Amino acid sequence: MSTMENLYLLVPMAPLVGAIIAGLFGKLLGRTWTHRTTILLVATSFVASLVIFQDVMAGHTFNGTVYQWMTSGDTRFEIGFLIDRLSVMMMLVVTFVSLMVHIYTIGYMSEDAGYQRFFSYISLFTFSMLMLVMANNFLQLFFGWEAVGLVSYLLIGFWYTRPTATYANLKAFLVNRVGDFGFLLGIGLVLMVFGTLDYAAVFASSHLFVNDIAPIPGVSWNVITAICILLFIGAMGKSAQFPLHVWLPDSMEGPTPISALIHAATMVTAGIFMVARMSPLFELSDAALSFVMVIGAITALFMGFLGIIQNDIKRVVAYSTLSQLGYMTVALGASAYSVAIFHLMTHAFFKALLFLAAGSVIIAMHHVQDIRQMGGLRKYMPITWLTFLIGSLALIGTPLLSGFYSKDSIIEAVELSHLPGSGFAYFAVMAGVFVTAFYSFRLYFLVFHGEEHFGKAHAAAHGSKNTPQDEHADTHDAQDDHHHGLAPGQKPRETSWVVWMPLVLLAIPSMVIGYLTVEPMLFGDYFKGAIYINHELHTSMEELKHEFHGAWAMTMHGLTALPFWLAVAGVVTAWIFYLKMPSIPEMIKRKFSFIYTVLDNKYYFDRFNDWFFASGARMASRCLWKFGDIKLIDGLMVNGTSRLVGMFSNVLRRIQTGYIYHYAFYMIIGVFLLLSIRTWFE
Repeated sequence: MSTMENLYLLVPMAPLVGAIIAGLFGKLLGRTWTHRTTILLVATSFVASLVIFQDVMAGHTFNGTVYQWMTSGDTRFEIGFLIDRLSVMMMLVVTFVSLMVHIYTIGYMSEDAGYQRFFSYISLFTFSMLMLVMANNFLQLFFGWEAVGLVSYLLIGFWYTRPTATYANLKAFLVNRVGDFGFLLGIGLVLMVFGTLDYAAVFASSHLFVNDIAPIPGVSWNVITAICILLFIGAMGKSAQFPLHVWLPDSMEGPTPISALIHAATMVTAGIFMVARMSPLFELSDAALSFVMVIGAITALFMGFLGIIQNDIKRVVAYSTLSQLGYMTVALGASAYSVAIFHLMTHAFFKALLFLAAGSVIIAMHHVQDIRQMGGLRKYMPITWLTFLIGSLALIGTPLLSGFYSKDSIIEAVELSHLPGSGFAYFAVMAGVFVTAFYSFRLYFLVFHGEEHFGKAHAAAHGSKNTPQDEHADTHDAQDDHHHGLAPGQKPRETSWVVWMPLVLLAIPSMVIGYLTVEPMLFGDYFKGAIYINHELHTSMEELKHEFHGAWAMTMHGLTALPFWLAVAGVVTAWIFYLKMPSIPEMIKRKFSFIYTVLDNKYYFDRFNDWFFASGARMASRCLWKFGDIKLIDGLMVNGTSRLVGMFSNVLRRIQTGYIYHYAFYMIIGVFLLLSIRTWFE
């Protein structure tokens, strides 16, 4: 192998080695050497990704096999890498965010008994995502796809002694199995139709099957449409799109560092990346693109509404992730794949920043997560306050910050789309701007400004219990509950440098990466050869390109555009509601109690799933147990057989008398019956 090919292999293998060392030898190494080893190896992966990025920008790409795993007939199942500008950008994002999370974990998990185990898991998570984004075939894609699902199960349920954690990781695992079932069917259909799982071979011949009907009984779908929709069902699970979104808010049961890693750079971005990688297939099916766009629009708007009423600091940020993933999905449906990936990149930085800053607040508040028990933290935690503000401004699309360039490009691309469903999608993403700004700054104002409520936090933890509707608001990020909340008179303090340093390093790209890269990534040739768009049918990106006159001109135009003023309106409304006139939210809650109840119950998706799927499965299992196992198998087949044999043996025992004349009589009767039967049939 060449030097560059060795570097390609080093990128995913370094975190894997770190995971093995921390997992198997962590107790022997101790805490210090465990985190040093894993951080060094993830940093090695990041540096290798930087070198590969420079090589790719020089014009060198790679598509080759590392080794052949299995041969079945004429089909070869291989492990290989596709290194182009799309995959190398994902490699940089994954390794950089993972490195920040590894460093942050030193401070956040310092008192946790599972310290070494946690470092092993997050390194394994990084390896799994890298194998996914570097894959050059569907087999390896599926391996990485399932690996990130498995490790997320381990991390969400990291505190496995807590019932809420075990419920959340099981929920995530089962919901993703639904999506992965569709994903696996899609891969199987690819193999059936194309006879190969290699990306390049599938993409090269996809136009030959554009008019074929899918070999699915009872369905007259176009085969390309069927493949794309089945693959996207997998993305709906991984990237938490409606209605498979229900697992993501509960993933907050895991420690905050893994919340940042899941939401910013790994699992939830896998579906967005996959659809962008499959752009040569999706471009052949307008029906699939419309389906993608509408699902994304529903997620972007309606999941944003849920963020308005959340009181857990991490859950507010989690619902913002759901909404922003909806924005990315809408962009994919509008054939603006590069815009979706661009928003994925900018979102990775400011979302990791928001989660880690929220974790810093949780540490300072002694593991209180209810934002109603905070307030006034700005003067006690200046670094966390400033970085959280930067992340919030980037999230709502403030001009000059990174989120503005990607979010506004999505809105414009959807406005220019002519696919069915684009009108609804445009309304959803435009309304989502106001909603995002409102719940983001509701969170910001309640945490960092206004009246201090520290004593209430301690009283709530050691006195009265939460009301039923708030039972999830106080799920706290600590394995024990002995120090929950600040004592009366105690003030929060800024966290240690291993916690705030990653915040500062993430705040820098959250401010500048959008301005610096919007032109080459969206309107240049950065994704040439990695993303395919049929410009004759889907003209959004071409029209956007004609309207683009530089990043500065885009910034100036943004200051007068409707999305900016919707964001300003959201911020001002939050300021009035929660700082100037805090009685208004309670009044609205009383007057519109029905709407609040619907939102508080998350549109009743969890209740429906528990009633229909969970209770239905338990009822079906009870029926199978009572009628299938007890009555049919045990009662009829096992016990019934033994009773039949017993009855038959009782009859035989009675006729075995030992008298010769009895046996002679039986013989005569037998001969008579045989002759009668023969005569009857003649």
